[in-house]
Amino acid sequence: MSGAGDRINVFPSRMAQTQMKLRLKGAKKGHSLLKKKADALTLRFRAVLKQIVQNKTLMGEVMRQAAFSLATAQFHAGNFGSVVLQNVNKASIRVRAQRDNVAGVQLPVFESYSDAGASNDLTGLARGGQVIQTCKANWHKAVELLVELASLQTSFVTLDEVIKMTNRRVNAIEHVIIPRIERTLSYIASELDEREREEFYRLKKVQEKKAQAREEEEAAAAAALAALGEDGQAEAANLAAGDEDEDILF
Repeated sequence: MSGAGDRINVFPSRMAQTQMKLRLKGAKKGHSLLKKKADALTLRFRAVLKQIVQNKTLMGEVMRQAAFSLATAQFHAGNFGSVVLQNVNKASIRVRAQRDNVAGVQLPVFESYSDAGASNDLTGLARGGQVIQTCKANWHKAVELLVELASLQTSFVTLDEVIKMTNRRVNAIEHVIIPRIERTLSYIASELDEREREEFYRLKKVQEKKAQAREEEEAAAAAALAALGEDGQAEAANLAAGDEDEDILF
């Protein structure tokens, strides 16, 4: 871009220059804060990503154990799924949502907890009670890990979007807003300097005109004084000649 497109369209004045300096200071402060925010979010993003990888690796082993324990329990106690469904009135594992504040960004956090009143401890009382309890514990662990993984995945997506938006703002301030304000300040400074030079040249010309007029006045005054001096001398000579008395004869 060239011309007025690469700067803010303002009238060059001292007040505009002060305002642009304040805007530049605010833009640099905002850039610094957004940069720190982006760094903090990136640090948390990497920690969440590392934990997601660990949980997904662990999830395979936990689900394998849970599936194997379910097959073992069905082998020892038969198909006990219908008995469990008949005896369950409400969920034994519940999920509550909370929020975690990271550099001004609200991240959803899911937390699982057990409801003691909803536990069904009589399942498998006839046979296979131990393997059923083992199966229950393994699936309980799998559900807790799933809830934790869901919380981490949601935080991962939220952080990814916020980091992209913050980086766009940082780049816009760094490469668009700050250079534009700096170009505007340079334009204002150049215009003010040009005005000062024009004012200095104008004052110099005014002083030269005044000095020239003063010299002309002084020359005219001197010429008038000289003319007055010659006229005075001629009158004095005439007076001197006219004062001679004629000779009186008796």
